[in-house]
Amino acid sequence: MSIKAFAIAAVALASTASIASANSYFELPRAQDSTSNLELGIVRAAADGVVEIYSRTDDDQAVLLGTQAVRAGANTDVRVNTGTPLLSDVVAVLKVDGEIVATETYRIDR
Repeated sequence: MSIKAFAIAAVALASTASIASANSYFELPRAQDSTSNLELGIVRAAADGVVEIYSRTDDDQAVLLGTQAVRAGANTDVRVNTGTPLLSDVVAVLKVDGEIVATETYRIDR
């Protein structure tokens, strides 16, 4: 998925905000250490869904690094294992019923 696709999805999300997106979000964005476990804190989802973590490559493509299922409501201490230490900023995408309902960028400190 390209960065342009993320931008289009974000615009579409903002212009067609649904109940799911209004009640789905990442509560505490913050900087992360360069480890293979991304700690997202509390993730609120209007319904059962999945968090996907993406990183960009030099050619501006998004690479899926890991996923974590979440349930409806507040999910505390959400962690996503990416398999390798993170070397650059990542984007967390929350999907409910296959639709993007929230995104958050996490800065990776090296």
